[in-house]
Amino acid sequence: MTRVARVGVLALQGAFIEHEQVLRQLGAEVRQVRLPRDLIGLEGLIIPGGESTAIGKLMTRWELIEPVKEMVAEGKAVWGTCAGMILLAKDIGGLDQPLIGLMDIKVKRNAFGSQLESFEADLEVTGLGSSPFHGVFIRAPYIESIDEAKGVQKVAVLREHEVAQTTAEGEIMVAARQKNMLATSFHPELTNDPRFHQLFLGMVRDYRS
Repeated sequence: MTRVARVGVLALQGAFIEHEQVLRQLGAEVRQVRLPRDLIGLEGLIIPGGESTAIGKLMTRWELIEPVKEMVAEGKAVWGTCAGMILLAKDIGGLDQPLIGLMDIKVKRNAFGSQLESFEADLEVTGLGSSPFHGVFIRAPYIESIDEAKGVQKVAVLREHEVAQTTAEGEIMVAARQKNMLATSFHPELTNDPRFHQLFLGMVRDYRS
């Protein structure tokens, strides 16, 4: 009998309920995480979208940053969406805010403009099959660069002509993976497509093995 995945969703601020709903539909055991004790026994964690500065300050106040770093060091799966991607990045262009700071990526905050310039677009994604993934971008960041020498892999891209709001040239990276860490600048939990959550649960199974 396959053991149910035990995963947490950081529930300090932002879009955590939607992640919970998708994970439960996929058969996972889900726990809201607000304090370090809530991480005990989990095999993975999602850091949701919201306001990255607010989430980072709350993580600092409730002493969550170091325990999350320990989860990653143990090989447990951690996925950041939108604000969560900012928090996972080592480089956010010199902005001063609390970060988990473990992924070797450089992220540009609010890269596509304000809340009014939120948009949706089909994405080219590696590892999710041939069908594009419909991405929902809400005051979203994007990935300016990745350190491939440290094992970072590009996962999803936009094409320049699809997003007039940004001055980036060529393809625009909007998802990356580094070992047991995944980061997406968009919100898979706001779609009816569970493939990114299935990918995350596959990372949880990788930790078990």
